Amino acid sequence: MFRKKVIPLSEALNQVMRDSGLETPLQQKRIVDFWDEVAGPVAARYTTEKFIRNQTLFVKIVNPALKGDLMMRRTELQNLLNAKVGAFVIAEIKIY
Repeated sequence: MFRKKVIPLSEALNQVMRDSGLETPLQQKRIVDFWDEVAGPVAARYTTEKFIRNQTLFVKIVNPALKGDLMMRRTELQNLLNAKVGAFVIAEIKIY
């Protein structure tokens, strides 16, 4: 018996995730995990906290010089992180 509408497994899983409300938390977790890769190893070493609240990524940097550098690159980092996940997940990055 053949079905007329055959979709790839990846599409079916994405639809199930979207319908169950798990897609956004998963994407947010991926954004947090990708921070070290996108920001670089030096920034990863001085990052102590990172979390997302209301489409804002909060990152705590303990090195003041690095904090200033990352604050100037916020838009670039935001675009890279959203591109890495493949969706618009964060609208802003706050570095404190």
